[in-house]
Amino acid sequence: MDPGQRLIESLQRQDVLKSPLLLEAFRRIDRADFILSESKRECYNDNPLPILCGQTISQPYTVAFMLELLEMARGLKILDIGSGSGWTTALLACITAEGGSVTGVERHSELVNFGRRNLGRYPFGWAQIIPAGPELGLPGQLFDRILVSAAARTFPFRLTDQLNERGILVIPVGHSLWKVQKRGDRFVKETFFGFSFVPLIQ
Repeated sequence: MDPGQRLIESLQRQDVLKSPLLLEAFRRIDRADFILSESKRECYNDNPLPILCGQTISQPYTVAFMLELLEMARGLKILDIGSGSGWTTALLACITAEGGSVTGVERHSELVNFGRRNLGRYPFGWAQIIPAGPELGLPGQLFDRILVSAAARTFPFRLTDQLNERGILVIPVGHSLWKVQKRGDRFVKETFFGFSFVPLIQ
């Protein structure tokens, strides 16, 4: 069996890869396109791998888990904070398709260029990776979904100002994953334990 397909089937058996849109994205977007050449032999292992600037490309199990929490659909406007290698940006772009938009932001200039090259392998004109500004996220804009792929020490409440109504934010806080959904003037939070990420630069 193809090793990429073996990984996908393993994630399905673990019940973290469930929705048809996410399954399609994992089949279409090859993780091998987003890693360093010296890690190619490990690209379909279910573990994080080093990339540049002391950062990692996340474990496939964790990525699938987080993207399922986002409750993805076609046509959404998405912010991908800490886009790194561009893998999550490409997965999100594949799911939201041409009617939506995906903006990846990254603080390390070397990773911005690396992610752009990797994302450029796919015909996703509605997706981009840009350098992060001085503030977290993109203040002044609103998004349907926000994904953060680095761990905050405390929850950054200012990110909720960038959510549309019914929007969903998924972010690691410490060693937990938080799913926060905006409902009017209040937020509904779910917490999932037992995860590890590189620290979020704020």
